[in-house]
Amino acid sequence: MTVKEREPCIHDRPADEPYAGERDVAGLRARYRQLYIAVEQSPVATAITDIDGRIEFVNQRFLDVTGYAREELLGRTPAVIQSGQTPDAVYRDLWETLREGRVWQGELLNRRKNGELYWESEVITPIRDARGDIVNFVAVKEDITERKRQENELRLLAMAFETGQATLITDAEMRIEKVNQAFTDITGYREAEVIGRTPRIFKSGRHDAGFYAALWDALLATGHWQGEIWNRNKHGDIYPLWQSITAVRGDDGEIRNFVAVFHNIAERKRMERELEHQATRDHLTGTHNRRAFDAAMRQAIRRAEAGHEPFSLLIFDIDHFKAVNDHHGHDTGDAILKRLAERVEDSLRSTDMLARWGGEEFTILLSDTSLAGAASFAERLRRQVAESRFEGLAITVSLGIAGYRPGDDLDAVLARADEALYRAKADGRNLVRLSRGVGCHAS
Repeated sequence: MTVKEREPCIHDRPADEPYAGERDVAGLRARYRQLYIAVEQSPVATAITDIDGRIEFVNQRFLDVTGYAREELLGRTPAVIQSGQTPDAVYRDLWETLREGRVWQGELLNRRKNGELYWESEVITPIRDARGDIVNFVAVKEDITERKRQENELRLLAMAFETGQATLITDAEMRIEKVNQAFTDITGYREAEVIGRTPRIFKSGRHDAGFYAALWDALLATGHWQGEIWNRNKHGDIYPLWQSITAVRGDDGEIRNFVAVFHNIAERKRMERELEHQATRDHLTGTHNRRAFDAAMRQAIRRAEAGHEPFSLLIFDIDHFKAVNDHHGHDTGDAILKRLAERVEDSLRSTDMLARWGGEEFTILLSDTSLAGAASFAERLRRQVAESRFEGLAITVSLGIAGYRPGDDLDAVLARADEALYRAKADGRNLVRLSRGVGCHAS
């Protein structure tokens, strides 16, 4: 009779073989261990709380970001890391969303253990049990402090770009890529009209090739150039700018862009001219004053010393001017001075200079003019004044002339011209006298 094989029995398993139930538990423990290691070593900060927000778990990244030890956090709420600067409305929205069983996502400004503020982007998810009841919340956080800083910098740069000075950005080939509103306000060009074009369209013709060569030499050598430049706007008007150009290089050292920042200095130039005018002009007649005339004389002497051109100096004043003021008043006297200055200016070349020396006395610098030429001019001027009427009055002038001599300084030329004027007045007025003693009488 054959012995029937019996069913396997639990007692028949090898001594080292686990029960089936034990194998399932071991597998679960292994998977849990793997999951724990994955969460613990995750580069994203993770926290698990109960339904009241008390922390039950945090991973290592959470500790690294906040600066707290694990035992300092477990059992506490995330209030420990709150900065106090996040609006209450944000937290109200957060809790309303979670208690409705929905995922909340947003940004919070928190505080590390050392007091440092930092930004986090958070996603908080409700966790439900088998019955569907919420039993936990899992928060996954990303430290976005650096991103927020960069965003803030970009916002500030954007604001500066749009509200600051006129700015244009080109590529390495000088093709325009971007301009701001201030650029349009100054140049008249809209962005669409200049994108892809080069700044050559703004050239005024006021600068030669040497100017641009020096600009590029400095820009390529140092990465920067700034200075005054005259450009032409869309309407054809030429105007002065103060411009700064910077070369922007990439990590490889190659130029990627050029950034030009500029502002219109036409008003500043006008004010400079006005200040110069006030500093160098006589307030009554508008002619040059003594300070400006002295500077021009010294320059004329330097040119004459270099052998470039001679010059002559003429001094004249109004005969019996005190009597005019006494009989007709100072207002009339001032009007005569202004009208006389205008008449003399009309007879001068652009290279000559008229100045009020003081009172009723004037000087004229006649550039590139010999003594004989100066005498001819002076006699013509004397006659024109004598034949004219000023404020209805007949006046005459006496004139003294001196020519430059080698070795002369300013005082020497003036002294000789003044001596000639003295002789013209002593000889009867309404006369021209030369410093060499040769006279030209009224005809």
